[in-house]
Amino acid sequence: QVQPVESGGGLVQAGGSLRLSCAASGSISNIRTMAWYRQAPGRQRESVADITTRGIRNYADSVKGRFTIARDNAKNMLYLQMNSLQPEDTAVYYCNTKPPFSSWGQGTQVTVSS
Repeated sequence: QVQPVESGGGLVQAGGSLRLSCAASGSISNIRTMAWYRQAPGRQRESVADITTRGIRNYADSVKGRFTIARDNAKNMLYLQMNSLQPEDTAVYYCNTKPPFSSWGQGTQVTVSS
């Protein structure tokens, strides 16, 4: 179990940036793939970015070129740098394993105003 705690969300204007952090209560060094997910109102939760223990990254087409995922296994941390934010990025962002085996945290709200 990772027991994630997400932080770093907020209100930002379109074109702005945010950096999300996820602190895991357990070790993530042996977890092959960690991911950021998001859930917008009325929509299903979706994976937006993931990273393996070898540093291989994958991104949803909607965020490719704007978001960067990183992990620090020594600190049990996962990060998401989000640049050029758009209103359609508004959602609650979560981190978890991929596929999601751990309990979901409370997430962090990201709101992008136009």
